[in-house]
Amino acid sequence: MGNSALRDLELAGVRWEITDVPLARAAAVAAAMASNVPASNTVSPIETATPGRVSTCVVPPIAPIQTISMETIESMAMRPTDMASLSRMICEFNHPLRAGATNPVPPHVAPTPNGLLIITDMPGADDDASGRILSGPAGELMDKMLAAISMSRENVSIMPMLFWRTPGGRSPSATELEMARPFVNKALELLKPRLILTLGTLPAMELASVNLGKSHGSVNDTSFGAKLIPIYHPNYLLLKPAAKRDVWNALQIAEKMLKSPEI
Repeated sequence: MGNSALRDLELAGVRWEITDVPLARAAAVAAAMASNVPASNTVSPIETATPGRVSTCVVPPIAPIQTISMETIESMAMRPTDMASLSRMICEFNHPLRAGATNPVPPHVAPTPNGLLIITDMPGADDDASGRILSGPAGELMDKMLAAISMSRENVSIMPMLFWRTPGGRSPSATELEMARPFVNKALELLKPRLILTLGTLPAMELASVNLGKSHGSVNDTSFGAKLIPIYHPNYLLLKPAAKRDVWNALQIAEKMLKSPEI
């Protein structure tokens, strides 16, 4: 598979982690090199076939072990009466991904909300390190996009569909998403957005069954009352700047809708 195809898969929500060997074996290789232990004692011939490099593999998705029933999760998610309580519950919830993530990444709640909620797929590496959604280059671009329509994180809330980074940034499983969904639904209930911008393919499909490729920038109805506009993720725009024009058009539609009393 070529680099272009891999990039397109990543932009479609399929994330890959390329590594020389599975992480446990990589640690053994590094330890052997540091202690000058003969490679034959710790690593296989295939791992030492090329000096300084070993066989490349793709880390496969790891199915989570569900230790709590969905009924219990749904009951828990119903309890918070404000976003601060919900965010604390998210941070304390024992989701199967929690053990492998550095930080949970709860919703960002705008201090002075204007009715717009941005929903992305899941935390990236920068988000996982900081505990803040849309950090790093993607976040910087998102901030510029908001500034272009006279908005900022001061008046726009941001939330991921999944609050923990998956191992290696792989695509989340259906079970992982399902276990986080009651918290997403509760946030929608508490935030009461008038308009939602979804970033990338996953939230558009999960929240409104919308195909981003066919419906970019379109206005869609949702089952929870808010209108929804799907747009490309900032990571996509960093790789394909030509798509910024389409996003700019969508942002102008969002700006006009938020100024209208009809939504």
